[in-house]
Amino acid sequence: MDYFWIASALVLGLLVGSFLNVVIYRLPLMLNAGWKHECEEFLSRMAGESVASETPEPSPSTTFNIAFPNSHCPNCKKPIPAWCNIPIASFLILGGRCLHCKAKISWRYPLVELVSGIACAWLVAKFGVQYSTLFLMVFTWTLIVLSLIDIDHQLLPDILTLPLLWAGLLINSFSYFTTLHAAVFGAAFGYLSLWSVYWLFKILTKKEGMGFGDFKLLAALGAWMGWQSLPVIIILSSIVGAVVGSIMLLSSKSDRNSKIPFGPYLAMAGWISFFWGESIRQAYLHFVGIH
Repeated sequence: MDYFWIASALVLGLLVGSFLNVVIYRLPLMLNAGWKHECEEFLSRMAGESVASETPEPSPSTTFNIAFPNSHCPNCKKPIPAWCNIPIASFLILGGRCLHCKAKISWRYPLVELVSGIACAWLVAKFGVQYSTLFLMVFTWTLIVLSLIDIDHQLLPDILTLPLLWAGLLINSFSYFTTLHAAVFGAAFGYLSLWSVYWLFKILTKKEGMGFGDFKLLAALGAWMGWQSLPVIIILSSIVGAVVGSIMLLSSKSDRNSKIPFGPYLAMAGWISFFWGESIRQAYLHFVGIH
């Protein structure tokens, strides 16, 4: 494999990783603002008031989205120069602190960039330069964003899970990773499996054990990999979730009523299953004596 393409993929992954940090931080804020506006609009209509007079359109100065305003320090609000946005390097040069106010910068920012860069370089090294590699990069980036948003907000936004699901079905209509038949059943079974667990748990305990976003994420993973991958994903995610949850309880960082996001475990298990699922299945069958 040409090392030029691997290095290029590494750089691309680092740059995209920097953008992913922006999406992880801003997308939930944008969604919350949109939901708040919709609720206010609905209540105004219910009260017979004029929405136009009560909630004017935001001016350009108050617009907030992925692209605007420019990157700034969340502590001192001062703009961040372009050279301070160089992936990983700027974090190391600045010693993990803001250029202006010296507030600490979370290690998560360079870590996301590093994970994105290494994953992209590995994908190109393993699969070469082709369309399927690009698709897998997008798949990886989306799982990173979903995982961290779920950790921060216990939220798996439809604006990410549903396009991921439809992308899997569309890509596999050309049989890139599995057949369209397997992808469709993977999406259906992925959703219905967790949906069934959700309702069974709710009927027995009168509590909600997971969110609807988890159903959609597993459906998306099934659409990308086919229904055959679902058992490995569910088992791996459940094992990791149980282990992490137990550690959190034993370390007194959480209580029994604390919400533990399941999305990151699904995403991690899905990514692992994509590349090593068959090896895991074969190892398990060999372990239990089924050849």
